[in-house]
Amino acid sequence: PEELEAVREAQRASNQAPGYNGHCRELTPDQISAYKAQGRGAVVRMRMPDGGTTFNDLIRGEMAFDHKFVPDFVLARADGSPLYTLAVAVDDVLMKVTHILRGEDLLSSTPRQIRVYQAMGLKEEDYPVFAHLPFVMGADNAKLSKRNGEVSIAWYRDKGFLPEAICNYLALLGWSPGDDRENVTMKELCDLFTVEKVNSSPARFDMKKLEAINGDKIRALTIDEFLTWVLPFLIKANVITGTPDEVALVKRALPIIQERIIMFSEVPAMLNFLFVKEFAIEADSLAKVTDAGAKDVLQRSLKELEPISNWTHSEIEAVLRASLIDEMGLKPRIAFGAVRIATTGSTVSPPLFESMELLGKEASLARIAAALTL
Repeated sequence: PEELEAVREAQRASNQAPGYNGHCRELTPDQISAYKAQGRGAVVRMRMPDGGTTFNDLIRGEMAFDHKFVPDFVLARADGSPLYTLAVAVDDVLMKVTHILRGEDLLSSTPRQIRVYQAMGLKEEDYPVFAHLPFVMGADNAKLSKRNGEVSIAWYRDKGFLPEAICNYLALLGWSPGDDRENVTMKELCDLFTVEKVNSSPARFDMKKLEAINGDKIRALTIDEFLTWVLPFLIKANVITGTPDEVALVKRALPIIQERIIMFSEVPAMLNFLFVKEFAIEADSLAKVTDAGAKDVLQRSLKELEPISNWTHSEIEAVLRASLIDEMGLKPRIAFGAVRIATTGSTVSPPLFESMELLGKEASLARIAAALTL
């Protein structure tokens, strides 16, 4: 070990690439005997011949490696256990592997694997075909890792990303169907994907694009499919227990939120106002229903909404627009903002009038009346 470290230090000092310097390539029998007498163990190395290795990469085209930059490499440790380069090449041959698709960081190991194939007597036409895929980079243009945003697939599952969206987006990291489309079905991926179309340049992981694709996939779901995906998130968040009445109300609410979410984990917060047992306005929104202007809006809204007998979103909207905008001359954001907060508890919610219809007349009026007492 001390000798190897000294070699590495010398290589670093002279700006040489670190690697085996061939010290034991031409040992004499006497030198070998002397080393054995000292109790030195020996690894087994594959000697790289003079010349080079050339092969065709499906993504990068013809690749050529000069063997002077490919040091003799270890096949087996001193205890006889094989290393990766030997084991993987033997495995390729025994399993009759035809294609090897892997990251570009393993590109430089390909000449070593080919050297093992040669030593095993494999014909060149029987070599596996190689394709080295580009790196995926993070937002900081460094290789994607935990440091710059990489998380486990379980995180995406918990956030509510559809499997089809994940597959769709991962396929676009370095590949394209060729017509500027981003939303591709699984069948289209199977039909259109070819390794030859993969770009050799590094791809950049873009969470916004993944979210957009996931949102498109969610909007393509039927309401029954949407319901099946959403219910576990609502139950896990303790928004509902899963009773038939709760499920029926959730199903009624889904059309008004399907266009507005990008992942299923957003749904519990959006629908919580329908099921919460002890309703309260968010602290950050409280000031927007307690000033004098908001009080006037809520008082007027309560007065106009009480006579409504046909509690539908269209009727609610017509009454409030006529009173708050046409008669009071308020802008929609001011007119409806206080009503939204009073009925849903937040400035962010599904469409106001549809939300009030789902909430029901009794609960909507009770919440507006309660807001007036704050």
